[in-house]
Amino acid sequence: MYLLLQLLVIVLAFISLEHEAITTYAQPYTSVVAQINKHTDVAKPVYSVQIMTSRVDEQYLHANFIIDIDAPFIWHDCIVRWETSSSTCPPGVPFGTLCTYPVSCEEYQCEDVQTTYRYKDPSCYGSGNSMLPGWGCTCQVQVINPMTGSCSNALLNYDDFTLYVSDGKKVGIDAFNQVYGANPNAACARAPSSYASFPVNVSGVMAFSSSRYALPAYLYQPLKKTLALCFPSKSSTPGVLFFGTGPYYLPPQSNVDVRSYLSYTPLLKQQDYFGYFISVNDIVIKKRSINVAANTTTKLSTIDPYTILRTDIYNGVIRRFSMVTKRLPSAKPVAPFGLCYTTSTNSLRVPDIDFILPYGKKWSVSTANSMKQVTNEVACLAFVDGGAKSEPAIVIGTFQFEDNFLEFNLENSTFGFSSSLLRKKTSCANFNFTLTG
Repeated sequence: MYLLLQLLVIVLAFISLEHEAITTYAQPYTSVVAQINKHTDVAKPVYSVQIMTSRVDEQYLHANFIIDIDAPFIWHDCIVRWETSSSTCPPGVPFGTLCTYPVSCEEYQCEDVQTTYRYKDPSCYGSGNSMLPGWGCTCQVQVINPMTGSCSNALLNYDDFTLYVSDGKKVGIDAFNQVYGANPNAACARAPSSYASFPVNVSGVMAFSSSRYALPAYLYQPLKKTLALCFPSKSSTPGVLFFGTGPYYLPPQSNVDVRSYLSYTPLLKQQDYFGYFISVNDIVIKKRSINVAANTTTKLSTIDPYTILRTDIYNGVIRRFSMVTKRLPSAKPVAPFGLCYTTSTNSLRVPDIDFILPYGKKWSVSTANSMKQVTNEVACLAFVDGGAKSEPAIVIGTFQFEDNFLEFNLENSTFGFSSSLLRKKTSCANFNFTLTG
């Protein structure tokens, strides 16, 4: 009996140690990572993220999706077919076409997206269901083209995306730890108008909003709910997107976690919106304040190319900026800008524009993010007049994001910002995308 009890104690101890080892095991990666590309072959600059969509002949297919931190759900160019899985298409379908599995109109996701997690534009409110031969009722939703604002129909589906993992310094950990899979509900949009004015080789919209149908909601443990964006300033080299715990590194400062550069401010939740907002208490140019009401609601946008200011705020910024740059030769304004200068080089230097945030935090907009070189001879202040009734009063656009490191902590509802990385002798284009293994 004593020997039996000893044996039982040993077995239980072994099980306990094994369980402890399993529960304390940490994945060797801390985040997933993807390239951000800048596109200038369209009317306004736009940024896409490159994600693997399916595996064909042992190789992943890659697709580019416009980054949208407002969109309620993901949508892209694909075909909904009930008789196939999401990774393969039936014979006769052109190579590279994505075929996905439909969401039935009777499933809870259908009503959820159609009623709560839809695009909020009233002109796109209508949605219904359609019949797929051999399958039955499918779930029809409406999507908005972010380039044109037009609406079109799409079918909700089950999708399959793959991203590379990272330790913050490189892509992949070893030959056995390189990719991470996610299976979101997305939508297939086939109408040509859905992609009108899209950049070449961009075939969808990737939602990174707070919606339960945006990509962050489908990225689980061990990933922390933190999205980091670093937009490149040139189309020739990619920037970087991280989702996860960090750390994040950008050479040549290979031993400096970029998070050490960040200041933080609370993220605000606006009713009926899935995007991200912060408060701005003041705008300061060369120690002089612009008349901005405290806690002015400010939207962060990955679609608007330049910062938009309500007319009263815009006029104050223009007056003050004109005064502190009165020695610079002026030029005729170039739409959509209202203040331009003559310059023969890119060496123009102007004072910072400081957004003063709660708790004394300051987001400095330096020359690289305030002056847009529109021709070889003319540079313009990259802020535009949104009109007297513009709401929200301030929308910070993508030109002001370039070569800034931005972190959206979706668990703690905080927004981290670095101001210009160029002042730290690095940039968003410096991440090492060489695959390990």
